[in-house]
Amino acid sequence: MLDVACGTGVLACAAATRVGDDGCVVGLDINPEMLAVARRKNTVIDWQQGPAEALPYENGSFDRVASQFGFMFFEDQAGALREMLRVLRPGGQLAVAVCDALDHSPGYAVLAELLHRLFGSAVADAFRAPFSCGDRELLLSRSAQAGITAAGCRRVAVTRHDGLVEFPSIKALVSTERACVWTLGGLLDDRQFERLTSKAEESLRPFVEADGHVRFNMPVLIVSATRYGEASG
Repeated sequence: MLDVACGTGVLACAAATRVGDDGCVVGLDINPEMLAVARRKNTVIDWQQGPAEALPYENGSFDRVASQFGFMFFEDQAGALREMLRVLRPGGQLAVAVCDALDHSPGYAVLAELLHRLFGSAVADAFRAPFSCGDRELLLSRSAQAGITAAGCRRVAVTRHDGLVEFPSIKALVSTERACVWTLGGLLDDRQFERLTSKAEESLRPFVEADGHVRFNMPVLIVSATRYGEASG
């Protein structure tokens, strides 16, 4: 199984518990800092650095190819899908997960508006970036550009799956976003984050439950496909 844009290895580590003794999991990411974290989590998984748009593997190398929350940041999304299909064996399965539209994640939608009000459109747009592919028609278009159907896949689908975001506090939520290299990391200084945390305590209060935890819905969209042919092995 290949995990494309594996980040700190969450998906790859979960897969490693399911492939069995004869299975093999590979995690690939372009960011060396994230890979360093992933390597500390699991020393059995084959962690490799490289871009999603040029996977360093032979045709038909994997039974499963997946990517979780990295697709939105690929420079060439159709090209990355094409590469994932190329390294997939006949009978193999592809799954790519992205965040659904921002307005379907109410807590993050409020935070995006707060960032815009406090710091302007550039900062707010950086935060909105992970939600940029939350559109079924866009994902189907990218799949068509990648030639997924023409290349021999069946049951190509985009499905929505509901999930729940949970943090122990509003401060913990803001701190997590501060650490995200793809969104707010490096954009705000300490004083600005203090201001954001203070204002968020009021804006996000509707999502704080009796136990003090912050919870709200965050759905994802998953592009899935099965390649034609019989599975090998």
